[in-house]
Parts: sequence; C-alpha cells; structure tokens
Amino acid sequence: MDQHDTNQSSGEDQGSEKEYTNMASLLNGEGLGLELPEAGEIKTGTIASISPGQIMVSIGAKSEGIISGQEFELIPPDVFASLEVGQQIPVYVITPEDHHGNLLLSYVRALEAETWKKAEQLMEEKGAFTGKIIGYNRGGLIVSFDDLSGFVPASLLSYSRRVDATGDTAENRFGEMMGDDITLQVIEVDQERRRLIFSEKAAVHETRDSVRDQVIEKLEVGDVCSGRVTSLADFGAFVNINGADGLVHLSEISWDKVRHPGDELKVGQELEVKVISIDEEKKHIGLSIRRLKDDPWQESIKALRVGQLVEAKITRLTKFGAFAMLESGIEGLIHISEISDEHIGHPKELLHENDTVTLRVIKIETDSHRIGLSLRRVESLAFADMDMKVLEKELEGTDIKVVAGDGPAAADNEAQPAEEPASGEEESTQAPEAVSEEAPAGEPAPDEAESAPAADDESEDIPAEEAAGQLPDEGTQAETGDAPAETADSAAGEQNDTDENPQA
Repeated sequence: MDQHDTNQSSGEDQGSEKEYTNMASLLNGEGLGLELPEAGEIKTGTIASISPGQIMVSIGAKSEGIISGQEFELIPPDVFASLEVGQQIPVYVITPEDHHGNLLLSYVRALEAETWKKAEQLMEEKGAFTGKIIGYNRGGLIVSFDDLSGFVPASLLSYSRRVDATGDTAENRFGEMMGDDITLQVIEVDQERRRLIFSEKAAVHETRDSVRDQVIEKLEVGDVCSGRVTSLADFGAFVNINGADGLVHLSEISWDKVRHPGDELKVGQELEVKVISIDEEKKHIGLSIRRLKDDPWQESIKALRVGQLVEAKITRLTKFGAFAMLESGIEGLIHISEISDEHIGHPKELLHENDTVTLRVIKIETDSHRIGLSLRRVESLAFADMDMKVLEKELEGTDIKVVAGDGPAAADNEAQPAEEPASGEEESTQAPEAVSEEAPAGEPAPDEAESAPAADDESEDIPAEEAAGQLPDEGTQAETGDAPAETADSAAGEQNDTDENPQA
C-alpha cells in the first residue's frame, strides 16, 4: 500500500515536472521568458506611447516601464522632440517595481551609462577627443563629453593656456575661454562618484621637460613672476611658475637668517618671486623672495668706507680668522693674516671672544655681503693721511690743534692744546716741524707707498729725516743704531760723552 502510494506520487511528480518543463520551453520559445530586469541594467526598449509627463517603453517579456517625473524632465527638449512611438531607445532600469508596482526607467541615465563606457574605453586607449568649454570655477575648466561633463584642473591645462589664464578671479582667468574647443585626454573615470577628469597637457603630449623648456625660453633674469610653493627641502623651496619649478635657495628666502624654509613658507602658498638665474643647459631656474624687498645690510654699511677705523666686538674665532660685530649690528671677518704682522697659528693667540678692539675696514663687498677687517693695519702709514683728515674733522670747532706727524699714532700724541715750550726744550720741539716741511705728515715714504698696506715693518721705510722728527724730547739719549751720527748729535746737545753715540 505504502509502496504503491509512493510509486503513484512519484509518477505524479514526474508528470508535473514534465508539464512545467514543457511550459517553460514554450514560453522561452515564444520569447516570453519570465526573467525580470534588474536595477542598474541597460535595456533596449521600444517606445509604446508618449504622453505629457510620461513615456511608456516596452522592454520585452510583456514588461512595460515608464519614464516619468524627474527622469522625464531631464530629457533635453531637442531630444524629446525627436522621439517617436515605435522608436528603439536605450533605457536604464532604476527599479524593477516601485510601491505602485511600476517598472521605473530612465532614458538620460542610459545615455550617460553609454558615455561612461565610452570614457573608460578612451582612457584605456589613451586617445584624445575635442570638447567644448561650458563652464569654469576657481580650480579649472568644465568641458562637455557627449552627455556628460568633466573637469580639467588648472594644473593640467597646456602651458600656453596657463600663460593666458592670468588674474585674481576665476572670471578674469577663464571667462574669455567660454565656448572654446579644447583637445583633451581622459585620465580618470569614476562612475559611482560621477567623477570624470581630463588633461589638456597629456593630450598635447606636454612633458615636464618640454614645459620647462618653454618657460625658460620666455623667462629673463630680473623678471618678477607669481608662483606657488610646491615642496620644501632643507636647502630651499621649490616654486612653480607658469608650469615649471624653480628653486628659492635657503639664503634667498629672507634677508634675515632662516634655519629652515618651513619657518617662513608653506606648501601651496602663493607668492611673488624674482628670477635671479637661468641655466639653460641644466634646465635650472634660480628664484629669490628676499630681493623683492629692501636690503637692510645696504643701509647698515652706508656710513662705512674702506680705510675707516671702527670699534668692534669679537664674536667668533675660527682657524682662518675671527668674526667681529660692528656697532651697526653687521659682522665682518678679520682674516688670520690681518691679525698680526707676525705669524700666528690661531687667532686665539691674540684675540678672545667678547674682546672690544679697534679695527680698520679693508674691504666691502656689497654683492656677497662681506666686510673685511684688519687689526694689524690699524697703525698703517698707508692710511695716515685719511686718519689725519678724519681726526681734523672730528676736532673742528674745538681748541685742540693737530700738529703734523708720522701717522695716526703721532697725530694722537700731538693732538694736545698748544703750550709754550719750557727752556731747554726749544731745540727738540722744533725738530719735528722742520722735518714736516721736507716730508708732509701722513704721507708714506716712496718705498712704502708701493707696498702698502702690507708692509711688515713700517719703521724701516721711514727716511732718516723723518726718523729725526720722532726723536725723544729733552735729555733723552738716542738709543737706535740706525740714526745718522749728525742727527744723533743734534738731538743730544748736552751730551758730554760723545764716544757713546753710534757712528754712521
């Protein structure tokens, strides 16, 4: 009994399965399959009817969908006017069934989907297309691409277009480009985010080198350009000007000392720069920010002259010399060869940090901001005339008179109020005046003038007549063996023992 029932049931099941299979085959054979469309699919449908606010489209399997609402309004008027009943069109399935049981379709989305596929294919092939500029914003241009619109960042425009895009606002930069045709290449496609990015630079095959070549060709040293900081390094900042990067060296950022570019600049910052060098062979562009501002160093040295005596404070000692800070706040270098007439192994043998010393300015290099100072030339006869004039100017309007002598030291000794000579001193005080008539004070001897200011022993070059002017006053014996006998005798008129005087 059970077995019979089981066999009977099996037979019924087989019959039902056969009947179902035959029905399915029949429906498929008639093209009436029960397969329903899925959301996101692109189907080819036939327009069944067109009425105000709605289009009925048949997509097969006795399925009819509608294009209505916003999707109907999105159809451009010229496109809607071309639609006819019975026309085949692509449609995008929004949803297979809404709460009213309707199949919702979109004609515009179907066209866009085909355009997305075209954009992806064009990007893979790296092909170019020509679009029309339909808008712009602060960052770049908006360009049409069939039924879509894409974006061209300003940085991806061609060099020639970037040069033309000048101004403070988007309107000034891009306004005149509206409606222009532009050749582009698709570089990014993201349908989910509806992101479509184009590049004009890639379409015209502009490489970084070619852009730099074009920029360098038009640039000249001294040009002032607007740029944007693209990156920072320990040695400086890279600034993009007209599509090419130039270097602002650390020393060219500010007149003040800068330890790192990040202390003064930020990536993305827009600023003005001056072109200070162009190396066409190496394709290097040198830029400066500080040279667009007044140089405070130039103001600090206006009162300085070569040969001038200055007070300075020793700030640093190195193997090659000593640095000294002047009263104006600028620093100069005393080279080790300018510290002493004698050879020294290190400046610390004669100088120490924080020492205040009198120095002579021997060199001013305005371009490199260098000041050369000398300690050993402070008493140099090569600058005696200059020192005398400076001293006379300082003593103008006072009762102090300057008597001619042999250089700054002699001038300082003689710059005393005039007094009547005491008895017995008449002969010695008149001697220098007699000598000064033959050799004016402050002028170096002929031999010294040729070698000044590097003479090591200034006293050796002084003529005998000038040496006589340096003899001590009353009652002082001549102790040098270099003075002639007749000069020594005249200086020591009261000597009794003439045998002690040196002979000529």
